[in-house]
Amino acid sequence: MLSLPKAISKRWTNWVKRQRALSELSELKCYAEDKIERIASDAGVPAGEIYKLVSRGSETANLLLRRMASLDLDRNKVSRIEPQVFQELKKNCALCDSRRHCVRDLAHDSSDPVWERYCPNAGTLLALNVLPWMSRHEW
Repeated sequence: MLSLPKAISKRWTNWVKRQRALSELSELKCYAEDKIERIASDAGVPAGEIYKLVSRGSETANLLLRRMASLDLDRNKVSRIEPQVFQELKKNCALCDSRRHCVRDLAHDSSDPVWERYCPNAGTLLALNVLPWMSRHEW
């Protein structure tokens, strides 16, 4: 149970993050549609997903990195050896609707395999995890 000052601080921080994301989304809407289409094309996602990605903020990438750390996957090796896979992992994580569930599972017990049932990256992360050169530890 959080103390009242910590609970207020946490709510304030979350509110500020949401306002920042809404501001970024508002700025993005100011771009002409053709520019958004070009950005979406460059990113390899539909234009509608660009809005969704921006509205979720930059914190979603942290969940992927935390999950990779819990699996002992070296994010630098993955991004260097499999850059397209790493980009896809980041996109899937950012678009995932199970964010709260993921946050809760990572905080409670990151080794509990329950995440494999809802995570859109589960198959890829588990496949990468069996490759010895993707681990943070040298074999």
